[in-house]
Amino acid sequence: MEENKVENVINIIKDMDIKDKLILGICLSTSDWANILYNKTEMYEKFDTMLKEGDEEYRTTLINFAKYQLVMSTMAKIMEMTETERNKVALYLFNSVNYKA
Repeated sequence: MEENKVENVINIIKDMDIKDKLILGICLSTSDWANILYNKTEMYEKFDTMLKEGDEEYRTTLINFAKYQLVMSTMAKIMEMTETERNKVALYLFNSVNYKA
């Protein structure tokens, strides 16, 4: 069952565009409940910098992340996971972002 949840979320992430992946990374790295084992500050800075380089809206205005339905539903699925499952998803997300602005 664990692998199915992780696999389902990873498949959702695979289908996301780069902006949604970066926003998901920012949400994951700023959430206190996530308890991921990776350096959340470093990952936030990486995603934030990438998003600022490629998205003028993010760079110039206050973004309401709630308008990103796919990201929020993915975050909800991640919230239901165990710590080990969340770390697997986070590792996949962090390694899958290869953004070139």
